[in-house]
Amino acid sequence: MRFLLLDLDSLRPDHLGCYGYHRNTSPHIDKIAEQGVRFTNYYTSDAPCFPSRTALMTGKFGIHNGVVGHGGTAGDVRHEGERRQFQDTLAKESLPAFIRSAGLKTVLISPFAERHSSWTFYAGFNEIHNTGKCGMESAEEVTPAVLNWIEHNARKDDWFLYVNYWDPHTPYRAPEDFGNPFADDPLPAWITEDVLEAHKLKVGPHSASEINMYDNQTSEQFPRHPGEIKDMAGLRRMIDGYDCGVRYMDEHIGSIFAALEAQGVMDDLVVIITADHGENMGELGIYGEHGTADQGTCRIPMIIRWPGVTQPHVDHGLHYHLDLNPTLAELLGRKPLPSWDGQSYAPAVLNGQEAGRDYLVVSQCAHVCQRSVRFGQWLYIRTYHDGYHLFNKEMLFDIDNDPHEQTNLAAEHRQVCRDAVYYLNEWHDHMMETMPFDVDPLWTVMKEGGPYHAKGFLPKYTQWLEQTGRGHAISELKRRHPAEFGHGYPKL
Repeated sequence: MRFLLLDLDSLRPDHLGCYGYHRNTSPHIDKIAEQGVRFTNYYTSDAPCFPSRTALMTGKFGIHNGVVGHGGTAGDVRHEGERRQFQDTLAKESLPAFIRSAGLKTVLISPFAERHSSWTFYAGFNEIHNTGKCGMESAEEVTPAVLNWIEHNARKDDWFLYVNYWDPHTPYRAPEDFGNPFADDPLPAWITEDVLEAHKLKVGPHSASEINMYDNQTSEQFPRHPGEIKDMAGLRRMIDGYDCGVRYMDEHIGSIFAALEAQGVMDDLVVIITADHGENMGELGIYGEHGTADQGTCRIPMIIRWPGVTQPHVDHGLHYHLDLNPTLAELLGRKPLPSWDGQSYAPAVLNGQEAGRDYLVVSQCAHVCQRSVRFGQWLYIRTYHDGYHLFNKEMLFDIDNDPHEQTNLAAEHRQVCRDAVYYLNEWHDHMMETMPFDVDPLWTVMKEGGPYHAKGFLPKYTQWLEQTGRGHAISELKRRHPAEFGHGYPKL
């Protein structure tokens, strides 16, 4: 048995043709989707990069494994303490270790562990190839390592190859000579000139006036990536930059599929295509970042093609990305590990049977501190630290009719908000009851000064707001974050 898992960083599903996008960004991914199961309500439990991949690899929510942010105490997997044996539990309980125990050689091609010093990401892999640029790789720097491995190993049996591409991640990096295949294609219809004008008034990192997090600086090395969006031409540069990254990556994925075809193994290869998180492209007024616990950031693609097992269909159930672990276990005829938090959706893969959850709770503590509940047609977002975006404490969106989160309905639907808080409390009670620790790492982040990417920057950012005509927001930012003005600005 052979597996290929493609982990495509920052890839949002609604910018893929197979998910209904009007641009031809993903012909090779689309072909696999036609042959397998495509999941439409698939979410990372914990965003962004490091929390998401740690949850997948450990099989545990961030509240359990300890990683919910990009720095501080919440930037390390929890220590096992006196319970630790000669090897830690990940040596046997990580997703790669489990697959390895099923008799498959596990192979990783990714720089991710070095990017975040997330060395636990390596647990369970037999063979590791670090592509060497800490996530700044472009596809032409990743594909040769993949093709080389395929040339020398593809015809062997029983392997699991995990490949990580980065091109949809900021800064958008498709080479200039790739051109722009979308230059004549319309932009997404929902971002009108009026919507953009409203977004230009918003504040916070990666808003329209500060794509470079806290300012509008650009880099000659990445000409596709703008520093700000002043008009529809600037919006086009932003959207086209992202979509070119997706299409450029897809062409390299196509070369991998061609190499596997040449080796004679493509027809019986299990292909899994997914991402660590999405990418906000105007949702909540944020562009080119994965910094919230919302639809734009937390909804991800999942496509599974398993020859002899899957029949082409679409599944609309609610699933976490860490539900993949027990699903693979069941499909491999093995019992899932009791330490995993996931719930198998193997029936959905096998015969299209409903196997989704009643609700999901998704978290973000690297750019903001938020927990959100996805249920029915609703997305409820509860904000504990706004990351300088001046978000309301409660936001409610009708995802069926407002997938890009333009209208906050919390005031009009108080009972729906109460239902969401009930689900949130139910989830939190269960999480705290099912771990040996007594601390929720979200609150560790809060007590350590806030999210890593929104800590210590506010004094200088207020100067930028004055320069860009948004000084009206400063008094409210000072009211919400008084401690920021007593610590000074960190040296970078």
